[in-house]
Amino acid sequence: MSIEFTLHGSVILDIPSLYGELNRVFMADEDWALGNSLDALDDLLYGGYGALQGHKAVTVVWQDMETSRAALGVAATTAWLQHKLDQPGRFNSASLQAQLLALQQGHGQTYFDIVLDIFASHPQIHLQPA
Repeated sequence: MSIEFTLHGSVILDIPSLYGELNRVFMADEDWALGNSLDALDDLLYGGYGALQGHKAVTVVWQDMETSRAALGVAATTAWLQHKLDQPGRFNSASLQAQLLALQQGHGQTYFDIVLDIFASHPQIHLQPA
């Protein structure tokens, strides 16, 4: 039997608010919170902690998904990539530059696209737009 969780996309206005909503839904009973990290999201979806712990089948209903898509679109992704580029030596700048160029040319992944890919990489999680 699948358990269901609901993300309120109307409150996701930028990358930090995405993690705020993820923490509200999945980490409410934990004494720590996820950081603003795609790796943290991926780790969460494995189900080893938080509200997902112990569940083999999960449905995540994402309300107002289009609001989230817009909020985590090109502008937010550009700022996120640029912030990483502004930290020389910490990240692979050539890879980040390539991602930024692809985004500017209209064929790169947005932060929202990356989040969807992470959800899709977890077959026990069924993501349902609403």
